[in-house]
Amino acid sequence: MPGVSHALFNAARQYIPGGVNSPVRACAAVGAEPLFVERGLGSRIICADGENLVDFVLSWGPLILGHAHPAVTRAIREAADRGSSFGAPCRDEVELAKAMVDALPGLEMVRMVNSGTEAAMSALRLARACTGKTKFIKFDGCYHGHADPFLAGAGSGVATLSIPGTPGVPAAAVADTVLCPYNDLESVTNAFSAHSGNLAAVIVEPAAGNMGLVLPEQGFLEGLRELCTRHGALLIFDEVITGFRLAYAGAQGRFGIDPDLAVFGKIIGGGLPVGAYGGKAEYMRHIAPQGQVYQAGTLSGNPLAMAAGLAALRVLRDSDYAALEQKVEDFCKELAAIFKNRAIDVRINRMASMFSIFFTPRPVRDFADAKTADTDRYARFFLYMRERGFFLAPSAFETAMASFAHSDEDFLSFLKAAAAFAG
Repeated sequence: MPGVSHALFNAARQYIPGGVNSPVRACAAVGAEPLFVERGLGSRIICADGENLVDFVLSWGPLILGHAHPAVTRAIREAADRGSSFGAPCRDEVELAKAMVDALPGLEMVRMVNSGTEAAMSALRLARACTGKTKFIKFDGCYHGHADPFLAGAGSGVATLSIPGTPGVPAAAVADTVLCPYNDLESVTNAFSAHSGNLAAVIVEPAAGNMGLVLPEQGFLEGLRELCTRHGALLIFDEVITGFRLAYAGAQGRFGIDPDLAVFGKIIGGGLPVGAYGGKAEYMRHIAPQGQVYQAGTLSGNPLAMAAGLAALRVLRDSDYAALEQKVEDFCKELAAIFKNRAIDVRINRMASMFSIFFTPRPVRDFADAKTADTDRYARFFLYMRERGFFLAPSAFETAMASFAHSDEDFLSFLKAAAAFAG
């Protein structure tokens, strides 16, 4: 019998395109309708019809502390009492910028913005200005937001919905976008040769999270660093997902790679809308008003988002990342064994508190490999698990997330349900 979520979705479709404000939420790729969430607490979400689900989406990554963490919600309430927006500097934006610079080895200065999309397009503009070059390399299946130049070969919802090309984006907007396969250093080397002297940057998810989780092979990131240095291009790490998730020092700290610029979002807002880009001071000083590269935003450095992000980072600074990673590693090994023992082809990529389930017999090292996965089986798995109290990403091309709020029982009950699915 149709319930509250169904009624809300029908109403939403009258006023909102597709009934959602971000495409994958519609759950079309898994043959379902979305559940409308009423509240979240710890590792769980409670939906409009009363479903109580263990959440492995976590707002697509920001909620590494879980839903409604007391320190974060307290910071938001206290900030709201002081005012929701000033259009002027506030104390917490300075403190959050300092916390980021202290934590991330490649960061010397940072500019706050409102989304990962805004951060990525601003970082690219800065790289072009600093190098005097126009072309840049991105990787098939990597998603850097929905600014026009990045929608060539994009992952995330573009892959989930099988949208061909980039409708609405003029050919000129992607003419300077050079595509390479992820984990393929030879193709990057060839691209630098083919576009000699005109590549401003290489932008990469250091651990790709928008074609499912795809990990960098040994030497890949190091090779990108060397090629950029040799050819006078800037290396941009998109750490919107990996920042403060792969480690408190981000992917750059975990892998020991020093990018020129980096892009952030999600965790640094504690669940509120936020973005940031930063890097070496020699480049960041080109940003207006100190330099001539213009970028602005009315809500940049919003006091609520700054307070939430600062509170989250203060908790994370003393959190046991190693323990959470071990918990996720053990969970993924047991999950893989469940499928293997039932002769179901599966590859589970994992790192830190991220993991992806690919129903394919082959290793997944790039977007082409990810697309060999059985998306129909994933859809069946998604629906089966949702009916049994677990919320996974409604797409085979998104990454699952765990949080410090997930309990041993959350993981154990998931394994039991997965075993029942596998038969």
